[in-house]
Amino acid sequence: MVSTLKPQLGANPERARSHNKQLVLRAIRHVGAVGRAEIARASGLSTQAVSNIISDLLGEGLLIEQGVRSAGRGLPVQQYAIKPDGGYAFGVEVRPTAVFTALVDLVGTPVLARRTPLRNAGKSTILETVSAQLASALIEARISKGALMGAGIVMPGPFGDTGLTGTESELPGWNTGDPAEIFANTLNLPVFVENDANAAAMAERMNGVARGLDDFAYLYFGQGLGLGLVQNGQILQGAFGNAGEIGHIQVLVDGHAVELESATSRLSVQACLAREGLDVTNMEDLISLYSSANRHLLVWLDKAAQALSSALSIIENLFDPQTVILGGAMPDVLLDHIIARTALPERSVSNRPDRVHPRLMRGTSGRMTATLGAAALVLHQAFTPTIAEAR
Repeated sequence: MVSTLKPQLGANPERARSHNKQLVLRAIRHVGAVGRAEIARASGLSTQAVSNIISDLLGEGLLIEQGVRSAGRGLPVQQYAIKPDGGYAFGVEVRPTAVFTALVDLVGTPVLARRTPLRNAGKSTILETVSAQLASALIEARISKGALMGAGIVMPGPFGDTGLTGTESELPGWNTGDPAEIFANTLNLPVFVENDANAAAMAERMNGVARGLDDFAYLYFGQGLGLGLVQNGQILQGAFGNAGEIGHIQVLVDGHAVELESATSRLSVQACLAREGLDVTNMEDLISLYSSANRHLLVWLDKAAQALSSALSIIENLFDPQTVILGGAMPDVLLDHIIARTALPERSVSNRPDRVHPRLMRGTSGRMTATLGAAALVLHQAFTPTIAEAR
């Protein structure tokens, strides 16, 4: 197999050994089963350094030998792969009405996932629920807590006290204090906190349509609408972790300026249908209405596509992504309809003849994409030498 991995040069001194281990894990994660020489080429490390690191990783239970592959002349090449049960990550998505949790193995495969309704969205209730779900998941999966590499927590932004504080799509009471510290003290684990859109983007990059992409945007349909931005393989967070709060930009719908989130989000479609006497509480309700060609839903979809076209122009011209992905808590059939009806802006840097990927795509990680993305944050930390520290 020929690797298209972009080299990230490592350093050979002993003090950089942890960094170099991450380089090796990243190379193997990217390609799959791979030999030492290819890892050395991808990482910039010497073959001897790679051999020493592989020996360490085998001893730590993070790698397995995956048979041999003929390399033309000479001896067959021993292949190495990530050991799925070499470690686990716990992912948590907090919404105002429920907590979603997932346990994934070292290659990102879900071991279990569940939804737990919340009696209220208070801090203590959320912390108690997450702690109980972690204990339950470990028992059900028969995994010791020592096998956990950490927990990823995602929730709607913005983080901190900002000019957007008090919007309908956020969690009340979390604009003070450090969520990472609060959850770390509760779970007694390393914790990485992100907004839901960024986490969803990482889920798509790990096991979805964005696998192999280093520069893309992800529009996440959660309670509101958020934008996850990945540049050069890294989440673009901003100074305070609030980059991508795109739901509050102004876009045009039927010639009128409105907030994007008010025209294209789950809250938006629920409010639109409620005005017509239709109570929508879950995704199955939306699928049923779409299957029956409900005219009120179809009108909303057309307006959502208008709003998205305006937003797409901004996203493409500001960030020059390989593609823009739609996903999250919205039925696939609705996302497909919106994508099909969205007019792609002509005056855009993304309007070019040498494109490899469509400008607008639907994600494939499903309705729990942000939950899986929360777990992916932990794995990303293990596999990526340059990831920023968790807040």
